[in-house]
Amino acid sequence: MLDAALRVFREKGYTATTVEDLCRAAGVTKGSFFHHFESKEALALAAIEHWNDATGALFEAAPYWQVEDPRERLLAYLDFRATLVRGELPEFTCLLGTLVQETFASHPALQAACGAGIEAHAQTLVPTIEAARARYAPKAEWSAESLARHTQAVLQGGFVLAKALNDPQAALEAIGHLKRYVEGLLPVRRDEAHDNASQPTRFPTLQPQSMRR
Repeated sequence: MLDAALRVFREKGYTATTVEDLCRAAGVTKGSFFHHFESKEALALAAIEHWNDATGALFEAAPYWQVEDPRERLLAYLDFRATLVRGELPEFTCLLGTLVQETFASHPALQAACGAGIEAHAQTLVPTIEAARARYAPKAEWSAESLARHTQAVLQGGFVLAKALNDPQAALEAIGHLKRYVEGLLPVRRDEAHDNASQPTRFPTLQPQSMRR
């Protein structure tokens, strides 16, 4: 039921999805549904937790963590995000971003859960960004936390634009511009450019669609 909820909510959104839709996708009866969940919102909250667990494991195992240099590691993270933009729109767009756009004013529990999930993912980038800032832009006035949140704002905005235009390329272009922005914030000196040339490639193996954030 949780896997079905991830799929259906990303395909139809929260409001348009009915309990009947969820039961049909999961292959269960309404009796079984209400045995486990008291409402559609209760299932959505459980689906958010399921999403966070699955995507958290995906990103924890991602190859960008193997990149030693923090600037290159951050850029490798963005490359990894680009590899996940594959397939149909519901297969790569974010459950949290999809739900919160509809529910932020009407369902405070869902808004809070989505916000916590997005913030938790942003926080995984903070140590890498702080190390990169200390090395490449030690006089910069921006904070690692603000840049981590900005990466998520661009990614979520890219997903919205891809939906609006019905074109995944819009999300890829947003990621490309974000990479150039990060490169400008963290300029490389000539001696460091030579060292970075020996870093491993930033393009990892594509991960299963069902686990994309």
